[in-house]
This record gives sequence, structure tokens and C-alpha cells, in this order.
Amino acid sequence: MNTVVERELELTLVLSPERGIPVPARLSYRSDDPYAVHVIFHIGSECPVNWTFSRELLVEGVFRPCGQGDVRIWPTKVDGRSVVCMALSSPDGDALLEAPAAPVSAWLERTLRAVAPGSEGRFLSIDDELSELLAPAGSDDLWARDPWPSDETPEGA
Repeated sequence: MNTVVERELELTLVLSPERGIPVPARLSYRSDDPYAVHVIFHIGSECPVNWTFSRELLVEGVFRPCGQGDVRIWPTKVDGRSVVCMALSSPDGDALLEAPAAPVSAWLERTLRAVAPGSEGRFLSIDDELSELLAPAGSDDLWARDPWPSDETPEGA
């Protein structure tokens, strides 16, 4: 049985130290993809933006700075509020977002109850995935024939 844990909340896109704009977002976790969390920005718009990264990265980022490269996460306080900052980088640009720490932590706790850390592998159906990946496709029949006829094949045959 697949478990889905979701939470909608408003993040803040930081434009400068003095200015930010609200961005509706959805945190999503699925037990059939147990190592990943998904953050969908601009939900309800024509062009939602989806980021996927490690659940472990987000769990650690609630407590201390972590990550490198495209996703970096750290806790901080802004105007006396506890927030989780997410710095996201892509070829299309960079974004710094602030998420309220309490709802993010509560949502993460629900994901950890759904799939405990260290038990993620039990939720993967690797055998099924490999079978599907390795199953012959209709076009594989072309490879069943010998592409190089032997020297014994008469010409014109």
C-alpha cells in the first residue's frame, strides 16, 4: 500500500534582506519513492515548479546547515520566527526560500512515521522495477535475428 504525506504552506521567496514575496507550495512524500521529498512551488498555477531531493537532506537541514551544489538547507531565525531556508540552484536561476520551521518539522515527522529511517529499502519493489526494465519490448525482436548472415548464406537470399 502506497502512503502519501502532503502539506500545503506558504513559503517566502527572498528577493532582498528587506523584501520577500509569498509562494504557495506543497510538500509531498510518497512511500513508493521513500528516499525523496518533492516540493512543488506555484501550486494551482499553469506552470508549477517541482524540486525533488533527499528526505534525509531536509531532515538534517531542519537542525543544521547541510547540502552542497543545487540544494542547500539550513535553519535560522527571521524577525524572531524559526524558518528553514532552502537555497535552490538550476540552469534557469537561483532562489532562496524561507519555510516556517514548525509546519515543515511536523510534516517531516509524519513522513518518518510513514517510513522509518533505515527501512526505506523495504518499500522499494526493486525486483518488479528490474523485471519491467529488462522485459523485452516489441522492437527487441529485431535483435533476435542475426544481423550478419553467415558466409554460407546464398547471395540474393
